[in-house]
Amino acid sequence: MELTESHTLPVPQARAWEALNDTAILKVCIPGCESIEADGENTYAVALTAAVGPVKARFKGRMQLADIDAPRSYTIQFEGQGGAAGFGKGDARVTLEPAGENTTTLSYTASAQVGGKLAQIGSRLVDGAARKIAAEFFKRFGEQLGEQPGAGETEASQEAQEASDTPDTQTAESADADGGEEPQKRKRSWTAWISKS
Repeated sequence: MELTESHTLPVPQARAWEALNDTAILKVCIPGCESIEADGENTYAVALTAAVGPVKARFKGRMQLADIDAPRSYTIQFEGQGGAAGFGKGDARVTLEPAGENTTTLSYTASAQVGGKLAQIGSRLVDGAARKIAAEFFKRFGEQLGEQPGAGETEASQEAQEASDTPDTQTAESADADGGEEPQKRKRSWTAWISKS
């Protein structure tokens, strides 16, 4: 499995680097994380619960930081055992680049292998779960760093989409009554209104 993404963080590079090395922040941001404890130089013992398709398990493992180039980049090497559920191991290269006076672009490329029951459920489910966990991590990470106006556009658009689920019924009923494109315009303006509020 390979995953490559980038996100804009609403803080300067130095602050983003500090947060990426703060175990208290990481614990709050990693979905299902129960603990992160120092276990040697740049090495941490991690315990978390994760669900991948029908398989849910508690994983215990180690995370090590390597190739550290503060405050620009590092590589995370990780491995974890989930008992009967199987295991996971891999690495992620994380890079921070200034994107303005108070914004930073975080990019990462991660690769992982899974074994046991996890390997049996199929790569599509594993990839989907990994993307979901990564998306939730960055949503929480942005919140911890203090989202500033305009910084959380993806999150705002998701909230707008969720909030627009309610008027969807009204839009469909209007479409039956009026026909044409008018209902679509109404839906777009409703979503825009939610985004502004």
